[in-house]
Formats: sequence, structure tokens, C-alpha cells
Amino acid sequence: MIDLPTDLPADLVPLSWLLGVWEGTGVIEYDAGDTAFETEFRHRVSFSHDGGDALNYAATAWVDDGDGTRRHLVAETGFWRLARPATDEDPGPALLPATRPRQSPRTADDVEALRADGGGFEIEAAVVHSDGISELYLGQVRGPRIDIATDAIVRPSGAKHYAAATRMYGLVEGDLLWAWDIAALGRQLGSHASARLVRMP
Repeated sequence: MIDLPTDLPADLVPLSWLLGVWEGTGVIEYDAGDTAFETEFRHRVSFSHDGGDALNYAATAWVDDGDGTRRHLVAETGFWRLARPATDEDPGPALLPATRPRQSPRTADDVEALRADGGGFEIEAAVVHSDGISELYLGQVRGPRIDIATDAIVRPSGAKHYAAATRMYGLVEGDLLWAWDIAALGRQLGSHASARLVRMP
């Protein structure tokens, strides 16, 4: 049973099953050149909202070294939202206010008009990694499943090679399952990591 907030903006309803803090374990398996990366890791993910039309996203991953210490892998922060054209009623870019104030909140009918032919909703996820890499994902949410792929990746000049990624999230028996495929370190897109996360109280 999932308790959803009753004060959600209409644009967040298709993504509302993600809300909460999730934690669990996963496996990293990735070969690059002569190096094979294979280990278990712990992962904590948070989806929240502040009344706007995007979910706030934060995640961190680490390896427990067995002696009580944690080896940090990566932290991420970002925003997930339904894809829709910005209008005069939306603020931005930057700090610019809306040029025509919205007369009433967006409704379920407004959101339903965004439904794609396959029954899902197009989404955008902007994710920034603690190592300076930024990703823009595009994809779809269809019920309790999300499939996204990078449309753009921006890397600092000193970052390791990272060219593309896909992610899948699904709600299965009340748990959040995800898989992350990457193209990195000279390798083509392939399986990288997956995890099963439990919603924290």
C-alpha cells in the first residue's frame, strides 16, 4: 500500500509512486579493457517535492569495506519532470518570472493531454553527479515503470570517459528496482549496475 500526498501538483501525479526515501543493496558488474569491476554496494535514493512541477532527486552510493568504513562511490542530485513545452505562464529561464501569471493550477485534464500514444507520459530527468558529470535523460513513465536514456552528457575536462546511459526503474511488490547501463571507459553501452531498494519509514 502506497500513501500518496493529496497536495501534489497535477504534473507530478504520474511520477508520484517514486516519492519517498528508498534504500537497499545492488551489484556492480562492468568490464572495461583488462579491468573487471564487480562488487556489491549500498544505495539510498530520495524523491521529494517542494510544490513545484518537478520531483527533487538525490542519491548516494557506497561500498561497505567490512571494517565499519564506507567507500563513497557517487552522489547525484537533480530534477525529474513531465516533458511539456514551457509557456508564458511558466517562469524562466534562470530567475525570470512568468510573463503571464497562471490563473489557476494545472489540472488532471491538462496532464492527460500530455499522454503519449503508447499510454505513458514523456519525461525529462536532469541529473548531476558529484564528479561533475551532468546527464539529461529523456524517456517515458508508464504506470509504475520508467525507461530513460541520455540525450546529452556534459563532462568536465578531467572526467573519465562516459558517453551514454540508460536507466530503468520499476515498482515491484512495493520495492523500487532499477538497472543502469552505461557506455564508459571506451566500452559500448552495456550492463553496469542494478539494485533493489525498500521504501524507508
